[in-house]
Amino acid sequence: MTAKERLRNLVEELSEQEAADALALFQKQGDDPMVHALDNALVDDDPSSEEEDASAQEAFEEYNRGESFSADEIKRELT
Repeated sequence: MTAKERLRNLVEELSEQEAADALALFQKQGDDPMVHALDNALVDDDPSSEEEDASAQEAFEEYNRGESFSADEIKRELT
């Protein structure tokens, strides 16, 4: 089943009010400057380097060991 077919099936299950709300959301989304900006944003699709991958792996391992700080902890430290 395609995405459009699944969407049609979901739409058929909506109440009239739910359909009106969804329609308003889709119409508003088309006028939203943030959505437009995100749709046209550049994508960084360059492959990562071995150094970047190693750094990310190290950070993930530190996080899993509990060696990370919450945003609140950092804010308290800086104020």
